[in-house]
Amino acid sequence: MDLLFKNKKITGILTVLPSREVHFEEEMGNYNFSTAKSLKLKMAMGYNKHRIVDEGVCVSDLCCHGLEHLFQQGKLKREDIDALILVTQSPDYFMPPTSNVIQGKMGLKQDMICMDINQGCAGFVLGLIQAFMLLEQPTVRKVVLLNADVLSRKVSKRDRNSNPLIGDGASITIVERTEENSTIWGTIKMDGSRADALMIPAGGFRQPSTSETAEMHEDINGNFRSLDNLVMKGDEVFNFVQVEVPPMIDELLERASVEKNRVDYYMFHQPNRFMLQKLADKLEIPREKMPNNIVENFGNSSGATIPTNITFNIGEKLEKQEMQLCLSGFGVGLTWAALLLRMGKLDFCQTINF
Repeated sequence: MDLLFKNKKITGILTVLPSREVHFEEEMGNYNFSTAKSLKLKMAMGYNKHRIVDEGVCVSDLCCHGLEHLFQQGKLKREDIDALILVTQSPDYFMPPTSNVIQGKMGLKQDMICMDINQGCAGFVLGLIQAFMLLEQPTVRKVVLLNADVLSRKVSKRDRNSNPLIGDGASITIVERTEENSTIWGTIKMDGSRADALMIPAGGFRQPSTSETAEMHEDINGNFRSLDNLVMKGDEVFNFVQVEVPPMIDELLERASVEKNRVDYYMFHQPNRFMLQKLADKLEIPREKMPNNIVENFGNSSGATIPTNITFNIGEKLEKQEMQLCLSGFGVGLTWAALLLRMGKLDFCQTINF
């Protein structure tokens, strides 16, 4: 689906990361593999360390910490928030919506919209799309987009396929209207027939968690996980990204009449270093224009990886200058989406610890 937005802009991005840092070597003993094989995987995939929340820390805690930071720094006013969008796959509760919980904790006004969206890897792009649409309403002037997940809780510590790459984190993105004559080009696609490529089989109403779903089983590759844990079919996900994402990006740039070399950075979702290197090669984009260092430093925090990528790699630049960026997320759903926009001279673009 092709999308087009006029006179919208991002004015600030804040990433909130847990202070707790776990190194790959600390967890190798959990895996049913030799040290040599694990270290070989570390080199190939770019695993190093990831940020994990402490016991009891939830999505609302990360988001409220970031919002309070912005309030105290004078970067955001409570009364200016007209809409609060939370994109997460690990909400505090089944009900009520976690966005309402955050609104209550932060003492925000009642005359506003709160909205939870269940989306993962493409969640930042999908959240921005929703924010742009809300800004079409005259009474909505400032939208706060929250992307947050604590999926480390749902990954088996004995699953070498997933555990080393999963990290926790949150981001806060401020989206507003602008009087400048700006155009944002977008596209989004979905294929639910392949939804089982990335899923947590048990825990919902289709298959509630029981003592049986918590039992650990070994897969053909030597990983141990239960039905309550995240299951990722790595080969299928890799092939999906390499086949579906390049033509989507090519078509988006062609529609916007922008050549690849005119894009300053391709700020993509961060599944792992290897996948992004191959994707850059497939798109014939210089690897330095598609940063791939988030998993090795912080882990894959689902929808928060794109804003983490932005604040970590080009945050200082975006506070001073404007650049042409292509944002893209792809994964769970299956969902793949992209935006082409100019971004820069932001009020803030930084990372803080929780």
